[in-house]
Amino acid sequence: MSTTQVKISVPGNHLMGPLLGHRDELLRLVEAAFPDTAIHVRGNEIAIEGDAAEQVGRLFEELVLLLQQGHPLEPAVLGRTIEMVRADERPSEVLTTEVLRSGRGRSVRPKSSGQKRYVDAIKQNVITFGIGPAGTGKSWLAVAMAVQALQAKEVERIILTRPAVEAGERLGFLPGDLMAKVDPYLRPLYDALYDMVEPEGAQRLLERGTVEVAPLAFMRGRAQPVDRRVLTPWGWRRIGELQVGDLVVGSNGEPTPVLGVFPQGRREVFRVATQDGASTLACAEHLWFVRTLDDAKHGKAGRVLQTQEMVGDLRRHHQRRYELPLVSEPVQFAPRPVPLDPYALGLLLGDGCITTKTTPSFSTTDPELVEARSFSSAGTTLVRETQLAGTTSATKFVPLEYLLNSPDVRVAVLQGLLDTDGGPVVQAKRSCRIQYTTCSAQLRDDVVFLVRSLGGIAYSHHRNDSHILDIRLPEGIQPFRLMRKAAKYRLYGGGRPMRFIDSIEPAGEAETVCIQVAAVDSLYVTDDFLVTHNTLNASFIILDEAQNTTPEQMKMFLTRIGFGSRAVVTGDTTQVDVPGGRSGLSGLERILSGIDGLAFVHLSSRDVVRHRIVQDIVDAYERVGGEPPSSSR
Repeated sequence: MSTTQVKISVPGNHLMGPLLGHRDELLRLVEAAFPDTAIHVRGNEIAIEGDAAEQVGRLFEELVLLLQQGHPLEPAVLGRTIEMVRADERPSEVLTTEVLRSGRGRSVRPKSSGQKRYVDAIKQNVITFGIGPAGTGKSWLAVAMAVQALQAKEVERIILTRPAVEAGERLGFLPGDLMAKVDPYLRPLYDALYDMVEPEGAQRLLERGTVEVAPLAFMRGRAQPVDRRVLTPWGWRRIGELQVGDLVVGSNGEPTPVLGVFPQGRREVFRVATQDGASTLACAEHLWFVRTLDDAKHGKAGRVLQTQEMVGDLRRHHQRRYELPLVSEPVQFAPRPVPLDPYALGLLLGDGCITTKTTPSFSTTDPELVEARSFSSAGTTLVRETQLAGTTSATKFVPLEYLLNSPDVRVAVLQGLLDTDGGPVVQAKRSCRIQYTTCSAQLRDDVVFLVRSLGGIAYSHHRNDSHILDIRLPEGIQPFRLMRKAAKYRLYGGGRPMRFIDSIEPAGEAETVCIQVAAVDSLYVTDDFLVTHNTLNASFIILDEAQNTTPEQMKMFLTRIGFGSRAVVTGDTTQVDVPGGRSGLSGLERILSGIDGLAFVHLSSRDVVRHRIVQDIVDAYERVGGEPPSSSR
């Protein structure tokens, strides 16, 4: 019976020492791993004889490639290399893949074929599940990939989170502030981060909010009180009444469906107010898309910050720091028929008489307002149908069917109002603003609604018995039809409407809820046309120890991932501590099978990269089904 013989020539004598190890230590390990194979070394030639000769030959070839690529050999590396060769894998492709050069100058690389599959899956998918025993590098490599993505500007922030099951998710009984409470549960993630980035850099990332570390119960709570209003194509609706599939208005004025509704329980809330008088309530973790002077200077579109990140930091050099977006296009309400031409309605509300004693009419000395002479019969119908009958200059209002209508209708109503009771105001070295005056508080509010729904802002102040609005409208919205007013407005320009956060104040506690919408930017319109959002855009999110989530928590987490984001979910299904044993990972692979952009990577004892004894312990437990054997009496 013939035996297989293989000869390996090692290029260059300088590789033989590292290949065989100090006092042939590595050679002895290879011989011990293949006891039925004879290995003879002469000069730079290795002769191998035995049934496993070809396999041992491939092993030495791979070890030479690793040395040539600058990868140092040591007993632990050799052990993993042997396992990969036995599994017909290429160690030279696995072990030389650099994920990150850490802040301490060390190279972070996968150390097993399973880890390589894990790293590749994270690169190629939106959501990656890394499932396996302790010591397989699930969290370590996930943090490394997150830091790499941040450095490559593929994401804007990193969010590291774990379910703090041991503390009952509330953490309230523990002493200290939030970070002191959660520190013991998040320490492994902290440690990984500080290993990837030099300590000073890691601290800066944490202080700026670029890296957020929080238990799952706190990370999920980007919420508003249930009584806050959200704009829909048919008007305002309480956020607590919304259901999946309902339509709300996005930042572009278009309808966007609600993808998820997540009750958040009773939480501390803050009133966020802007310089133009708009305000809403939101929790400390609620997200806002803002733009700062630094963003403008560096050509950035903006950044996403939590409410609590802006508290106490609202001014810079006495200037308001955070600019909020306005609706970028006029809001598209559902069109509906109206009984009177909308421009004529604006004229009637401005200079008209709509008491019940005479036919609706108005008086004006401006010859351009000829349309006012043709609405007497239609105006009578309007007054009867909209309850305008009997209103005076102090009680006039814009009927709802005009407020909640197409942009053309709303613009025409506003033009009629501004042509009668408004006009351009010019100040030295400043662009032209629009001023409107009315004695009716309701009409003032309706004009503010019209302006904000078109993407503008309006400041209100009171003088004597009049309400005065200073208005700025976006480019493309013509506020006047009267030629003399329109010409003056064009000459001086209307400027750009801007909305800045003016104050953030505690507002007690409230029952809260958060929603996810389908809009590409995840933005939706809330109270006073404030544009806000709840999802995690442009983020690298790591949910660690996910076996301790409930199914409800897991669904909440997965459906909160926004555009431009990636998520890694790690867990060990043999270490479930969640009350009742209902783990969010159980059965998840079956539920989510077939979804593009999502991958499950299972790691095993072969991928354990801690002390060799840890791998042996994992193997021992796997032999008895993953659970500690029951004791016998």
